[in-house]
Formats: sequence, structure tokens, C-alpha cells
Amino acid sequence: MPIRTSSAVWSGDLKGGAGTVALGSGAFEGPYTFVSRFEDGSGTNPEELIAAAHAGCFSMFLANVLAGAGFTADSVRTSAAVTLGAGPAITGIALTVEAAVPNIEADAFAGHVETAKAGCPVSAALSAVPITVDATLV
Repeated sequence: MPIRTSSAVWSGDLKGGAGTVALGSGAFEGPYTFVSRFEDGSGTNPEELIAAAHAGCFSMFLANVLAGAGFTADSVRTSAAVTLGAGPAITGIALTVEAAVPNIEADAFAGHVETAKAGCPVSAALSAVPITVDATLV
């Protein structure tokens, strides 16, 4: 399996400094600052990048779990909200999933969502943080 990389550079002190974060694939490079992380400024932040990784992994993993049970998802859309609390510390991750899956019963779908929550590699890596999943069939 491949090893994935990303990098970041920070210059200056915490509040006045600035940095750049870049994905190893070259698909994204963007600035981050104290304001973009702890307030509401422009730029990205580590928590937003974690949310993107978690949403992408969960959508793909749930689609695979469903396929293994004989269901092909028309779509699995996941959004992730990563909460940065005091400390600072990541204090929770809330996944919201909307999936279009033909011919599946709601109870079976809910079971597959739980399987995906337990098996998603990013969920497993972040298991020290409470993770909730609100999943809906559309």
C-alpha cells in the first residue's frame, strides 16, 4: 500500500505568524493562520483538512460495505464537522451522511453505517475522539 504525504511550513509566532499546508499529490496548497484556525478568518486549518479526509474515507468505506452486502449506492455524501475545543483539543467529530441506495431497507442500511463507522480507517485513526454518525437514506 502507498504512503501518503503532506507538508506544512509555519513562520512567526502563534498569533502573528502564518503558514502554508500542501498535499503531497499537489491537489491542494493553501494558507493557514491563527485566525483561520481559532477564529473565522480566510484560509484553511488542520481541523478542516481532517474533516475532508474523514468525509472522503467514510463515503468510500460505506459504499464498499454496501457493495459487499449486494447493494450499489447511487451516491454516498458525507460531511464532517470537527469541533476544536479548549486546550486546544479536538473534542468531537460529527459525520452527516446522505445515501441513495436502491432496494435497501432502513434497518439494514443503519447496520451497514455502523459497520462502516467501526471499519473506516480514518475513523479508526481518530478513535480517541467521540465520533457520531447521522445517516439518512435519500
